[in-house]
Amino acid sequence: MSQRTLNCVCLTGPTACGKTDVALALSERFPVEIVSMDSALVYRGMDIGTAKPAADVRAAVPHHLIDILEPTETYSAGRFRSDALREIEAIRDRGRLPLVVGGTLLYLRALRDGLAPLPGRDPAVREALDAEAAAYGWPALHRRLESVDPDAAARIAPNDRQRIQRALEVHALTGQSLTALQRLAGEKERAAILTIALVPAERAALAARIERRFDAMVEAGFVAEVRRLRRRGDLDPASTSMRAVGYRQIWRYLDNEYAWLEARAAALAATRQLAKRQLTWLRGEIGVERLDAFSRNLAGDLARRIEGHMGNAVESLC
Repeated sequence: MSQRTLNCVCLTGPTACGKTDVALALSERFPVEIVSMDSALVYRGMDIGTAKPAADVRAAVPHHLIDILEPTETYSAGRFRSDALREIEAIRDRGRLPLVVGGTLLYLRALRDGLAPLPGRDPAVREALDAEAAAYGWPALHRRLESVDPDAAARIAPNDRQRIQRALEVHALTGQSLTALQRLAGEKERAAILTIALVPAERAALAARIERRFDAMVEAGFVAEVRRLRRRGDLDPASTSMRAVGYRQIWRYLDNEYAWLEARAAALAATRQLAKRQLTWLRGEIGVERLDAFSRNLAGDLARRIEGHMGNAVESLC
């Protein structure tokens, strides 16, 4: 499928902004199939803490790229792009509208712009970075990243070992920042994707939703879900899947590193920080329209925007 013929809608935004609810409201108006753009929803057994759509919802509205991996496996932006393009093409072939939904913004960039010409992994560089981190800590390497690639540092958490290491590795191998190389891909013609971000007008409203959602997850059995994952015996806190917000804090609670109130506070803080990074990323992303995440008329406004953008293509599906 060429960039020119790719025609779909992407709904993104920070965590807890209501993307899933809006997507389901759109399914009542258009014959959509949803392609998940979430790096945690790919994992089986991680249901409550990822706010995974319920089985009955997924039965009523087809969802793709959910529950495709074991939590011991890893997933990449490159694999997401390949998988998403395949699903989008199949949905279009069925005469339906592909609706890409999620907040993993690296995946969004990979889907719209293609993959940057990045170097492969270099064991020697990684070993040197690991040794430096062992001596000084990953936050110290994050501060170095701020000096060579401030845009990447703004969207990467100070303790995100994997992404800090990769960004510094790319800079060491190429002399260019990861952000600059990714922008090279962005200079190509963008895929024909109407991309709309749900952005809260007030940050406090989002923080309140984050807190309510976390408490609802706990009430629904989030702690028991993490306990089951621990009992598998093939996961640990360094596993990619277990670094998802909420999971790593509850894991530490079950390891008796946190009292419960400390674990809850840490999980909420990590989720707010994730939302802040997502909003920072979206402010710098070209070609993304923004709608108030908590507007009363959001679904209707979004539906009209889709109709205006896709015109006869949408009418032929309805």
